[in-house]
Amino acid sequence: MSGEEITSSANPRVKAAVALRDRKDRDTRGESLVDGAREIRRAIAAGVELVELFMAPGMITSDDAQSALAAARARGARATTVSPHVLARLAFGDRSDGLVAVIRTPPTNLDRLVLPSRALVVVAEAVEKPGNLGAILRSADGAGADALIAADPRTDVFNPNAIRASLGTIFSVPIASATTPATIDWLHSHHIAIVVARVDGTVPYSAADFRGSVAIVLGSEAHGLAGTWSGPATQAVSLPMLGIADSLNVSAAAAILLYEARRQRSSS
Repeated sequence: MSGEEITSSANPRVKAAVALRDRKDRDTRGESLVDGAREIRRAIAAGVELVELFMAPGMITSDDAQSALAAARARGARATTVSPHVLARLAFGDRSDGLVAVIRTPPTNLDRLVLPSRALVVVAEAVEKPGNLGAILRSADGAGADALIAADPRTDVFNPNAIRASLGTIFSVPIASATTPATIDWLHSHHIAIVVARVDGTVPYSAADFRGSVAIVLGSEAHGLAGTWSGPATQAVSLPMLGIADSLNVSAAAAILLYEARRQRSSS
């Protein structure tokens, strides 16, 4: 732990951390920001490397924050004391946990995924908003999905806002990123059935069979799924829309489909 408190946002280490708000810096350095005690604690529990932990001691009052700090110290992470003003510069919005971490971004190679024999996979294609990706991960974690694949992603998987929206579950769900063709090939090679959510799907979602190895595929908020998600090996399902809207938010659709899969799998 550094003995001197950093009180200026112009400090080089602080500036380097703040720069990680930009995707180009995250991609170049292979690092990202984690804002919040619960998220930091879950990153540490998952074995993610902490590059540096910024802390404002007077703000570390919650049990989660104290637990995260203790876990970081146990890992020997570099801890840097900063003033509340500097921490506010590092944090996203109004957070009072007193901790912000720089992490080494975990690898997202598709070939690193190891799945059980009856796998439940979520594929999110071209999802643009990191908050939606984070929300999908929360549902994937809650429903016991075995992996999430970001196909043709429009945002980097470990965007700080995705981490925050996931409440740190991004570190508990195995996650990969690949092109759509590579994702489809990988699913076929692993004999994983493909169920896609489409507004014009001909099968009600509750009539689909989610009991075996299956991938639930969802498209972007703006454009839906690419045409490559079609053919005899793909089943298109729809969710009933009884009002004036023609579709749900992608994270809401993911939650419904994942918990339908969980219901079926629990009773089989």
